[in-house]
Amino acid sequence: QVQVVESGGGLVEAGGSLRLSCTVSGLTFDDHAMGWFRQAPGKEREGVSCISWKGGTYYADSVKGRFTVSRDNAKNTLYLQMNNLKAEDTAMYYCAAERGHDYCAGLWFIGVDFAYWGQGTQVLVSS
Repeated sequence: QVQVVESGGGLVEAGGSLRLSCTVSGLTFDDHAMGWFRQAPGKEREGVSCISWKGGTYYADSVKGRFTVSRDNAKNTLYLQMNNLKAEDTAMYYCAAERGHDYCAGLWFIGVDFAYWGQGTQVLVSS
């Protein structure tokens, strides 16, 4: 059984930083691309970032230059370093494992290629 568990969310002032972590079990971690997604109240889910098993990275335009995704394949862990946070970054953040590819597909940000999802960790940025 695959388990995806996010942690690291919380309340931070605008301009501050948070580091999210995501631990995965039940699958061969480095066989899967990994993604971060977020959903704010009343809004659709948004793809934030994707990382291939080799470390190739992709970002939403809204977070480029502020967020950094990384992974430690030895620890089955995904990270999202978020700097210069803005009020509009407030959302539930979800970690997800791609269903069977180790690369990020062209439309990764839609999310349909991701089969395994965590329960989410809340990020609240006060302005």
